[in-house]
Amino acid sequence: MDHRLEFPVEKMCAVLAVSRSGYYRWCQQRAEDAQRADHLDGLIQASFAGSRGTYGSPRVHYDLRRQGVRVSRATVGRRMRQQGLRCRPRKRWIATTESDHALPVADNVLERNFAADRPGAKWVSDITYFAVDQQWCYLTIVLDLADRGIVSWVISDDLSAESTTVATLRRAVASRKPGNDLIFHSDRGVQYSCGSFREELAAIGATQSMSRRGNCWDNAVAESFFKTLKTECIDLHEFPTPHQAWSVIFDYIEGWYNTNRIHTTLRGLTVRQAYEQKMQAIAWPSGDEVTVHFLEHVQPS
Repeated sequence: MDHRLEFPVEKMCAVLAVSRSGYYRWCQQRAEDAQRADHLDGLIQASFAGSRGTYGSPRVHYDLRRQGVRVSRATVGRRMRQQGLRCRPRKRWIATTESDHALPVADNVLERNFAADRPGAKWVSDITYFAVDQQWCYLTIVLDLADRGIVSWVISDDLSAESTTVATLRRAVASRKPGNDLIFHSDRGVQYSCGSFREELAAIGATQSMSRRGNCWDNAVAESFFKTLKTECIDLHEFPTPHQAWSVIFDYIEGWYNTNRIHTTLRGLTVRQAYEQKMQAIAWPSGDEVTVHFLEHVQPS
């Protein structure tokens, strides 16, 4: 409470044994602190709004650090709570994989090693579903573990391998040509176990890897992407037509996730920045012909 309207400043300072200059410095400091807090709140609000309302305090903190703002994560979290800024909660996920079949099943070669030192070395894939005008559509993705980028994605209205996994793999190979030591990991669904898909993998010299039965953690990165996609994009829309669904998902994946969204797994980098760092790390060690050939082989078309 401010008592300056009730008592003279000189009298209050004398009673409290405080110098007038010290009191006025304290008042100035309070004003400056309030101004800095208002400025920080504005930056937090801008970061949150720029993320389409999807960032929690960890990603907002990374974003502010990237802008050169020195602030602790705890402070960001506290001020976000005070402003009522909360990212959207995730809905419960439903498993849809059909793994009860007699087709060949590959060993789990990946073994939850989700780190990759270069693009085109480890890909993971999965299929999810969403409603379009009360009908199911299916989204298949291929994700590169080196930069967490979505290399390719396909929307289909049926679950055949040709419409889902085969089509997505072909697009992935055309977009980011992998090395001949590629590990391709997925669940045990029929779309990944069938002959047509295994032939596509064999044609590029890839090693197939599959999760253990009923173990979603073996393909956790792909599962996590779908949870993020549902929370930050699909669950916010109703799609009357397949074209509208394609437009919204295209905007999210290509206009946000693959380009501007901060990833805590990548230590605050975007997919694009992580990709550039990985490619620079490959390019700098030497200029021999092997390195040059590899760079030409993995660059996106």
